[in-house]
Amino acid sequence: MKSTWTFTSPLGLALLAIAAGSAAQAQAPKLPHYTITDVGTLGGTYSYSYGINEAGVVSGGAATATDTDGLAEKGFLWNGSTMTNVGTIGGSACHDCSSEAGGPNSSGQSAVVSETPRPAYLNEDFCGFGTHRQCLGAVWKNGALKGLPNLKGGRNGQAYWINKHGQLAGFTETGVLDSTCASSVPFQALQFEAVIWGPQGNVRELKPLPGDTVGFAFGINDKGQVVGASGVCSNTSLPPANPGAPHAVLWESDGTPTNLGSLAGQPFNVANSINNLGEVNGGALAADGTVHTFLWKRKTGMQDIGTLPGAIVTVAPCCHTLNNNDEMTGFWIDGDGNMSAFYWKNNVMTDLNSLISANSGWYLLNTASINDAGQIAGFGVNPDGEIHAFLATPCLSACEEQSDPTSAGGQTNRRPMPNVPESVRRFIRQQMNLARFPQRIAPQ
Repeated sequence: MKSTWTFTSPLGLALLAIAAGSAAQAQAPKLPHYTITDVGTLGGTYSYSYGINEAGVVSGGAATATDTDGLAEKGFLWNGSTMTNVGTIGGSACHDCSSEAGGPNSSGQSAVVSETPRPAYLNEDFCGFGTHRQCLGAVWKNGALKGLPNLKGGRNGQAYWINKHGQLAGFTETGVLDSTCASSVPFQALQFEAVIWGPQGNVRELKPLPGDTVGFAFGINDKGQVVGASGVCSNTSLPPANPGAPHAVLWESDGTPTNLGSLAGQPFNVANSINNLGEVNGGALAADGTVHTFLWKRKTGMQDIGTLPGAIVTVAPCCHTLNNNDEMTGFWIDGDGNMSAFYWKNNVMTDLNSLISANSGWYLLNTASINDAGQIAGFGVNPDGEIHAFLATPCLSACEEQSDPTSAGGQTNRRPMPNVPESVRRFIRQQMNLARFPQRIAPQ
């Protein structure tokens, strides 16, 4: 999940669109406004939130006092007052290993991506942390972290989301060596498939679309429907560093895959989140080479959701950025590499920074999950100039009066990024892999 624009990841990264019509703008509904709560860290200087459940429990990754390089982090769950470190597989034997947590579900169970102390098979870097350790999907359950099995022959896996029944979505390697994989994912030697793990941890393959050989899964709803992408190893890149594939896929609960189509017939389409209505969001390459966010419904197919002026990339990341109330959230990037969070409802997209108090001291960079109460989990630059996870909670008119009056009819005059230290900007670029976007969004 780290940096998934899809994040994850932890990590994170699926993705701009043509503005909604002027008539829609003129009829824009009254927008919510938000108070911001700093989720904090595990004793270090930074944190990210990746998920939120209906009770407002937030998951993510955070630095501990010993995670000082800006890359290592530990998965956490935050209940509004206390942050719990979910640790890593291997515990104290891998004190400098990283993990990230997604979910959680209504029972407080969470999907986790974790490194182990073991060196990676053939020097692979499946977690994308740059450490070349083994990477495994895991589940936080009953106060303990437990690794999840891979498909036969696979050495690595990742788990991204969990539903109320304890089913998890993610992907693992298979035992098939494929020399073409390294052309899309550096150091990757084995093919990989989307999977679903049952409540008892049993793993089941979700086969890719006909003609494809690999895939990955991000989101899962309470009906057991899963979304992600598939392709072949030479054109499919893995989360969390730079997820991409030719085909956005919806797997029904019985494992049947459906191709969700494209916006412009371009070979980059990834499905990131699915709600309990079976609606899907994700990212697709447009004809002009920019990445657009889509909303897919069974009756209408894939539709462009619109964008904000100056955006070159718009991302509704994995794995729960679409709730059951027609609300979506994510982030957008302009041509100068500035990043900002967005909120979308009823065909209107708004910069989320215009919906918080102008005096809050916060600049919201990315949002990764929204629940049905409208609470949003993400991360941004806090008043101290550090990157912290936040919880944005809709509030009543008292906070609306204090909000930034730069939004009208859904279009927003962008609030500039704060004058943060270059080290913070560099950290943002590292986490969001901006250096790779030009290759990823180049016209085909």
